[in-house]
Amino acid sequence: MVNWCPQLGTVLANEEVKDGVSERGGFPVERKLMKQWSLRITAYADRLFDLVEKVTTPQQKKAVEEYITFAKNRSERERMADVKKISGVFTGGYVDHPFTGKKIPIWIGDYVLAGYGTGAVMAVPGHDSRDYAFAKHFDLPIIEVVQGGDLSKESYDAKEGKLVNSDFLNGLEVKDAVKKAIAAIEEKGLGKGKTNFRLRDAIFGRQRYWGEPIPVYYENGIPKVLEEKELPLVLPEVDKYLPTETGEPPLARAKDWKYKGKFEYEYSTMPGWAGSSWYFLRYMDAHNDQRFASKEAVDYWQNIDLYIGGAEHSTGHLLYVRFWTKFLYDLGLIPVLEPAKKLINQGMIQGVSSFVYRLAFEVTDTLAAGPPIGFNAWEAAFLTLKEIPFFISKKRLDKSFQDFKYQGNDLEINEILESFQDLFNKEIPNFTGKLKISRYTPIYVDVNIVNNNILDTKSFQNWREEYKNAKFLLEENGEYICGSEVEKMSKSKWNVVSPDLMVEQYGADALRLYEMFLGPLELSKPWNTNGISGVSNFMRKLWRLYHNGEQFSVSDEKASKQELKTLHKTIKKITYDIENFSFNTSVSNFMICVNELTELKSNKREILEPLAIVISPYAPHIAEELWLKLGHKESITYAEFPKVNEEYLVESAFNYPVSFNGKTRFYQEYDLSLSKEDVEKEILNNEQTQKYLEGKSPKKVIVVHNRIVNIVI
Repeated sequence: MVNWCPQLGTVLANEEVKDGVSERGGFPVERKLMKQWSLRITAYADRLFDLVEKVTTPQQKKAVEEYITFAKNRSERERMADVKKISGVFTGGYVDHPFTGKKIPIWIGDYVLAGYGTGAVMAVPGHDSRDYAFAKHFDLPIIEVVQGGDLSKESYDAKEGKLVNSDFLNGLEVKDAVKKAIAAIEEKGLGKGKTNFRLRDAIFGRQRYWGEPIPVYYENGIPKVLEEKELPLVLPEVDKYLPTETGEPPLARAKDWKYKGKFEYEYSTMPGWAGSSWYFLRYMDAHNDQRFASKEAVDYWQNIDLYIGGAEHSTGHLLYVRFWTKFLYDLGLIPVLEPAKKLINQGMIQGVSSFVYRLAFEVTDTLAAGPPIGFNAWEAAFLTLKEIPFFISKKRLDKSFQDFKYQGNDLEINEILESFQDLFNKEIPNFTGKLKISRYTPIYVDVNIVNNNILDTKSFQNWREEYKNAKFLLEENGEYICGSEVEKMSKSKWNVVSPDLMVEQYGADALRLYEMFLGPLELSKPWNTNGISGVSNFMRKLWRLYHNGEQFSVSDEKASKQELKTLHKTIKKITYDIENFSFNTSVSNFMICVNELTELKSNKREILEPLAIVISPYAPHIAEELWLKLGHKESITYAEFPKVNEEYLVESAFNYPVSFNGKTRFYQEYDLSLSKEDVEKEILNNEQTQKYLEGKSPKKVIVVHNRIVNIVI
């Protein structure tokens, strides 16, 4: 069963369907039974048949081996379809119950799907219909552990109720009991809580024109594959890239496109990942016209060192590339089982969606007898309701309605109705009907015509043809306030911020730095355009280090100890950040570095030249220009990355916080070689200390070496 959208002429994923209509366009979607090709990726799910081998006793070995052979030759789909047929075998082995110590018999059965979790479970026959049927069939004990059902008749599968016959979990609700059981297991060191994921076979066919045709033809309804010498099968010409009127894929439109002139081809095409799942191997030997890559090439390059992809990427492309890799390994064509040695899933950039709120009205008659005299006025009213969209500002909406069930504040709603009633009475002569609000609907609006949640109403009317006559119920100050929500950045939600606009206003380096500055690589991060101005200011500050006004000004003087400390502290941190993919903290450290060098009025080549190299991977354009101004003819990309010199990071002094009666008043730096007594002597002779003592003698001076000074008055 698939989500079929006739108007779009395509199958939609579950997340592309909202409330029975397509996310894009709002077209009706229907559930349709459709013939599909799929790849049996469940064959590569991790299985635990070798668990089985260890626990089987010699007496049961033959029976278990025969059963495993039988189970391996049945697909997951066959097992799911044949649920009434119960099969299994006792291994002869037992496990100790982790809490009671009771011996639990180990059985194997093919109704426990290997594609879900590990394929090994602790059965609960009283509360799972499949376990219940298995236990009944083999006359195994069925114990009630959750109250609420009648186990003499059937299992009680509801995930709610209080536990019984469960020792320390008795009396707890199911959800609480699960948490407590996991905590107890972890405390005993027996295991850890985890989330299991279900793997299903991947649908391979696509009902569209674009893609590689599936090289299959049908002879008397039986699918047969083309021979290798007949490949590639080329896409035929069609009059339209749309499905046929009967819902067949676009390839069915091709005229006289038949195998050997008489057999129908398969009309589905392959998905995009059919090719993208192995392209990394082709890079190894791109010009080889005999095979996808030579044995020498794949043996040398093997798998990818590092793969970075988004979360959605990992559940789509990376799932299939892993299957492809294992499949090619089984064929003996590549020497690796995994496509990549290391994988990092970068978080999504989340957008801030904006919403306008459309009111829907009904026209009611004040007279019970039906429409009043002047029926044309009623026709005009219905036409107005159909053609003129009405929008209410967010604050007015919140004040008027309590929730999305359209329960409203009568006074506010009456005010809204009066506003639009006036519009009707002016535009439609002789109209005597009354308006009634039937509902309101949040609608996504392009964030590029919204500034700080304020809608540009003129731009909104020009944005789409259906909104050109839009009417607005504004706030008292004349503004239309939009609603907002942080969610996935997507074209369908109109919350995509164009990078071109950001580059035009702030430059590519500022955009690049700000994207890294948003947060850790692996986490999702909400986009906020307002924050980019801070990064832009930092880049101006960096530029000023190399200039005196408009004039480029870099000195060849020897750098001070403090300048070298700032530089090498930065080199050390950035080197660590790059190796650990912590790019957001790198941007923070660049800002700290530039601030410190600005305070030191540093313009030394010894400092600024390596600084340009260190920042170049993050802001390549400004770094390249500064490198050119520093007198280099080759690109900065050829420069050697600076190495940290730990000598410059050794502390020679400590900046003591000086407190009076526990309250810090100032800081004073002293050489680390000074003893506690020397620090006390120096601090008492300090001019600022004398000011706070006001001529008094201190009762006590506490010096914690290289930590703090506290003077008790």
